[in-house]
Amino acid sequence: MSRKRTAILISGRGTNMGALISAAMDPSYPAEIALVLSNRPDAKGLERAQDFGIPTAVVDHRDFSGDRQAFEKAVNDVLKELKIELVALAGFMRILTPYLVNSWNGRMINIHPALLPAFKGLATHERALEEGVKLHGATVHYVSAEMDDGPIIIQGAVPVLDEDTPDTLAARVLEVEHKIYPKALELVACGKAKVKGSRVCCGGQDEAPTDLIWP
Repeated sequence: MSRKRTAILISGRGTNMGALISAAMDPSYPAEIALVLSNRPDAKGLERAQDFGIPTAVVDHRDFSGDRQAFEKAVNDVLKELKIELVALAGFMRILTPYLVNSWNGRMINIHPALLPAFKGLATHERALEEGVKLHGATVHYVSAEMDDGPIIIQGAVPVLDEDTPDTLAARVLEVEHKIYPKALELVACGKAKVKGSRVCCGGQDEAPTDLIWP
């Protein structure tokens, strides 16, 4: 089996990066983590990646005087140099332009801490509590030119408890993120996550549960 060479892009500690790296340590996993790249030289996730023996790179966005496309071209040059085939965004805190998104159309995925299309953007847990939703969660999706948009690959939900704070809800959602992101990358790397219109069809869902009700 030819494993897909995958780059993880981070800006901080890289908790989801760790989940992807752990999954890819299994030689039967269809993606190989070949690079961790950050736009911040002080990102804690770079040290974690190095501890796993994974090559790292830094393309500091501050070196490009606000020229987002020049920054993205530098990122893209690193990805191409290392023959990267898939890109997984894991807390990469940069809004991407169509240049990079189109360069990796169908080959770049992102994780968002909400059940998209609800709660796009930041402060998702605070907003979920303010709106009084009973289910919250996380989404992995293909990246499109619009922020927190693109065909949904997989979602995971958690109940919102009466005593929840943004921190307790975030912690529970993070556990789900660590489960669904490796699964999503697996589906993409082995070619099962096929985009049909605005939907992603993965197959093998005949025995899916019929409902999820809370409380």
